[in-house]
Amino acid sequence: MTNTPALPLPRRGLPPPLELECIDAVVRPALAEDTGAGDLTSLHAVPVVSRARATLVAKRPGVLAGLAVFLRAFELCDPTCRVEALMADGDALHKGARVATIEGSARALLTAERTALNFVQRLSGVATLTARWVLIAHEAGMQPVRILDTRKTTPG
Repeated sequence: MTNTPALPLPRRGLPPPLELECIDAVVRPALAEDTGAGDLTSLHAVPVVSRARATLVAKRPGVLAGLAVFLRAFELCDPTCRVEALMADGDALHKGARVATIEGSARALLTAERTALNFVQRLSGVATLTARWVLIAHEAGMQPVRILDTRKTTPG
């Protein structure tokens, strides 16, 4: 008899939302790594009083994931910014879909943009690929089947 741990119970649908502290624990260091001593372009080319509005638009079909993490990057750079989720994690994306809008300090939006996009693109990519494998298994008649992650994870 082996001491192999049992698989976790199957789950359908989305996991519970992440707590703000969990999101901040990954977003804060990512922002610090990306900005270093500051966003030099924004600091020198964008007036401090400038305001901006940004819209996240899907470039291709997929499954949305990580929207709360995406929006939190902007909130951390500008606590007074206004964020609006137009879709939710787990929603199917089509090319051109408006996903979210952000209004706030232009400097803050430019500072947060790359980190926010890195998270939502990576997480949505994982969700999209996972959905594809679930569909392939279903179409192949592999019932019941469980799609599980591996330990080959990205550091951090």
